[in-house]
Amino acid sequence: MTFSELDPRSLTALGLEGALEAASAPRATAELLSGLSAHPDARVRARVAAHPNTPPEVLGLLAAAFPREVLGNPGVPLLRLARPGFLNLFPSEGMTALLGLPGVPGWVLDGALRHENYDVRAALAAVPELPGGRVATLAQDAGWQVREAVAKRAQLPEPLLRQLADDDDYDVRKAVAAREDLPGDVLRTLVADAHGMVRAGVARRLDLPLDCLLTLATDADPDVLATLARRLDLPGNVRDWLAGHEQPHVRAAALQAWRVPPRWLERAENDADPDVRAALARRPDADEALLTRLAGDEAETVRRALLERAELPDGAVLALARAPEADIRIHIASAEGIPAQALALLLEDPDPSVRTILAVRPDLGAAGRGRLATDPNAEVRRAVAYADPTPGDVLERLAADPHAGVRRAVAVHPALPAQTLARLAADPDEGVRLLAAGRADLPGELRAALTRDPDPSVRAEISSVD
Repeated sequence: MTFSELDPRSLTALGLEGALEAASAPRATAELLSGLSAHPDARVRARVAAHPNTPPEVLGLLAAAFPREVLGNPGVPLLRLARPGFLNLFPSEGMTALLGLPGVPGWVLDGALRHENYDVRAALAAVPELPGGRVATLAQDAGWQVREAVAKRAQLPEPLLRQLADDDDYDVRKAVAAREDLPGDVLRTLVADAHGMVRAGVARRLDLPLDCLLTLATDADPDVLATLARRLDLPGNVRDWLAGHEQPHVRAAALQAWRVPPRWLERAENDADPDVRAALARRPDADEALLTRLAGDEAETVRRALLERAELPDGAVLALARAPEADIRIHIASAEGIPAQALALLLEDPDPSVRTILAVRPDLGAAGRGRLATDPNAEVRRAVAYADPTPGDVLERLAADPHAGVRRAVAVHPALPAQTLARLAADPDEGVRLLAAGRADLPGELRAALTRDPDPSVRAEISSVD
C-alpha cells in the first residue's frame, strides 16, 4: 500500500518512523497530511508544513510553530497563483510568526496588509524594515490598534507623526506622547489633549519642559496629577501642594516619589485614607518603628501593603501575627526567620491552616512540635507526622493516633523507630499497613507477617517491593 492510499483513520498505527516517512512521501494526499498535522511529534508536523500537497488551511495552522517551513514550502508559489488571497486563511498567530522572520518577502507583507485581522496588521506595523509606503497606509488603517502600532515604530517621518498626534483615538495619541522624537509644538499640543490618559502619558516624560510641568500641575484630572506627583523635578511648593491634595489618589502617588521630605512621612502616617498609609508602608525609607506601628493599623489595606516588603522588623511581624485576616497570619507562618515570640503566638492561632504550616517549619522546636502533635485538628497532627524533624517519641505517640490519616502519614516518615514501624505494620487500617509494606527498610519478620496480610493490596505491595 502507498501512502496516497493510506486511510487517515489508521494514522495512529504508523508509529513515529512511519509518520515521518508518510509526511515526506511525494504522493501523500491532502487528507493524509491534514491528519498528520496533528501528530504529537514536532518533526512530523514540520514535514507536513514543508510538503507541497498540504492544504493552505493546514499551512496556516502550522505557520505559528513552523514559519520557515511554511515560507519555504515548494507548493506556495503555485498556491499564490491559484489562490492569491490564501494568506487570509492564516490565523493571526501564524501570520505574526511569518512576519517575525528576517527578510520577509514582499508578498507576505502585502498579504498581511490586506489581512482582515487587525492583530496581523498591527504586527505588520511593527516590522522594522517595512517600506515607507506600507507604513503610511497602515497609519490610516481603520483599526486603532494598527495605528497605535505605527505610532510606536522607532522611526517615523514627521508628517506621519503629526498626523497620528491628531488621531481620533486616544490610545494612538498616547503612543505618540511617549515618543522621544516629538517636536516641541506637538508635545505642547498633547499637554492640552482632551483625554486625561494622553495628558498622563505626557506627564511621564523624563524630558518634559518646566512650562509643560507647570501646566499639567493645574490639570483637573487626578490621574494626571498623580502621575506628576511621583516626579522630583517640580518646584517645591508644587510638590507640597500635590502631597497634600484633596484626592487620596494624588497624596498616595506623592509618596511614591524617589525621595520625599521627612515631614511627608509623619503626615502620611496620620492620613485619614488607608491607601495613603499603604503607600507609606511600601516606602523603602520607612524605619522599623514606623513599620511596626503600621503593622497595627486598623486598615487591612495597610497590613497587606506591608506583606509586599522583602523584610520586616520583628515588631511588625509580631503585630501581623495578630492580624484578623487568616491569610495574613498564614503568610507570616510561612515566612523565614520569624521571631520566637511570633512562633509562640501562632501556635495558639484559632485557624488550623496556620498551625498546619507551623507544624512543618524546620525551625519549630521539639516542644512546639510535640504540642501540635496533640492538636485537636487531624490535619495539624498529620503535618507533624510528615515533618522530617519530628522526633521518634512524637512519632510513636502519633502512631497510636485515633485518626487513620495521621497514622498513614507516620507510616511514610523516613526516620521511624523500629518499635513504631512494628506497631504500624499491625495497624487495624489497611491503608497504614499498605504504606508500611511499601517501605524499603521493613525488617524481615515484619515483611513475612505482611505477606500473610488479609488485604490483597497489602500483599501485592510487599511483592512489588521485593
